[in-house]
Amino acid sequence: MRLTLELETNSITKFPGSTIFLLFFLHFLPVVSLVQMAFFRSVSALSRLRSRVGQQSNIADSVRWLQTPSSSNTDLYSELKELVPENQERVKKLRKEHGNVELGKITVDMVLGGMRGMTALVWLGSAVDPDEGIRFRGMTIPECQKKLPGAFPGGEPLPESILWLLLTGKIPSKEQVDSLAQELRSRATIPDYAYKAIDALPVSAHPMTQFTTGVMALQVQSEFQKAYEGGIAKTRYWEPTYEDTMNLIARLPAIAAYIYRRKYKDGKIIPLDDSLDYGANYAHMLGFDDPEMLEFMRLYVSIHSDHEGGNVSSHTAHLVASPLSDPYLAFAAALNGLAGPLHGLANQEVLRWIRSIVAEFGTPNISTEQLTEYIHKTLNSGQVVPGYGHGVLRKTDPRYTCQREFALKHLPNDPYFQLVSKIKEVVPPILTKLGKVKNPWPNVDAHSGVLLNYYGLTEENYYTVLFGVARSLGVGPQLIWDRALGMPLERPKSVTLEKLEQLCTKSS
Repeated sequence: MRLTLELETNSITKFPGSTIFLLFFLHFLPVVSLVQMAFFRSVSALSRLRSRVGQQSNIADSVRWLQTPSSSNTDLYSELKELVPENQERVKKLRKEHGNVELGKITVDMVLGGMRGMTALVWLGSAVDPDEGIRFRGMTIPECQKKLPGAFPGGEPLPESILWLLLTGKIPSKEQVDSLAQELRSRATIPDYAYKAIDALPVSAHPMTQFTTGVMALQVQSEFQKAYEGGIAKTRYWEPTYEDTMNLIARLPAIAAYIYRRKYKDGKIIPLDDSLDYGANYAHMLGFDDPEMLEFMRLYVSIHSDHEGGNVSSHTAHLVASPLSDPYLAFAAALNGLAGPLHGLANQEVLRWIRSIVAEFGTPNISTEQLTEYIHKTLNSGQVVPGYGHGVLRKTDPRYTCQREFALKHLPNDPYFQLVSKIKEVVPPILTKLGKVKNPWPNVDAHSGVLLNYYGLTEENYYTVLFGVARSLGVGPQLIWDRALGMPLERPKSVTLEKLEQLCTKSS
């Protein structure tokens, strides 16, 4: 129970003696200790409010991150402002008391194997367990589907709820999610020069090239850059970073949708619908209004949002932001990493491969023997089976599983879905028998393309853009926390090949 004492702002200024009177009254009046504690909290709050009122006239014309935040519990900024000091103290304590604790040993395999498995950075939003898969702030995907607000009871989690969870570590209410959705819509205005920057590229340019260009054009409005040039305390770096991040997340669907409409459709912009949530609005602006497609886009954006900090796109954003590059610059770099065939581009490669199977046999309704033959043909040609394997996981990706459950519910008889199901039965035993793959199970990319194709988004070259929009919801919160926790410039030590050989000789 919390007792809140509310007074008009002008009353605080006009009657400063009222606080002393109330303290005197409380001292001599026998009341329960709970009310006493609540009262002192209220007096403290009034004192802080008086201080803020005195400062208000000096900051009235400044940007939002310099203004007094709303006290409404539906406001994400206010929620975050309460959490930042607590976590800053956690980091200080860890460094002071446990800075010398060893987290593991570095091997030659790690150095030559792409730093695989090295524990090297803090990532608050999520973690990947080899056996159970991704956890968002400690919650599995099924738990998120159960506990996070959806567009309707029993619906898939709204992307706004994932964003709130990743940034605060708390499960939001429907009211909080609705408030955040409205805030994102209010930030979603795209400057004309961003469209012009994209238009300067040939229509034939890959959608990811166009997407990165659009993000870089938005950087012109960076609040962090303005604040840093104007002089701002390090402890407040997170505030303009928050503004940049929220603006970027809000504007990405419109930029991404324009690229799709420009490259594959008539080029006409479909305006944002103020009644729709983040995921549904993205689908709407692309040109899809089937309720099932809107629901799948909510699921797609949510499950692709974050995947701990070591993957290429997430780590790239963290690395580029570490010298205080603003979120636009960091996220543009992340998109360039995501565009690699071994990362985000894999989702388009999966659908292409599945289509090649259909082209080979003239139908998706093929036998297990035919599919086995084609898989061996793929492997013998020096290629990999796209959509299988994972750098961390050693079981089927839960993101694959939840997409499969969605397909079983909405499109169980689709021939391409049935082919994907058959591939899942045939590929793992083959890869296991070869003995060269640590994880022969399907990952998130093995399924998403077939679902998108079913709902009419057939242009697989565009799929990585969808991934990029979603990844902003995971990368963005971490960039804010990097600045809030004072994460330093990232500068690992490298060695020459000769030095590595010398170290190995000494150790042997």
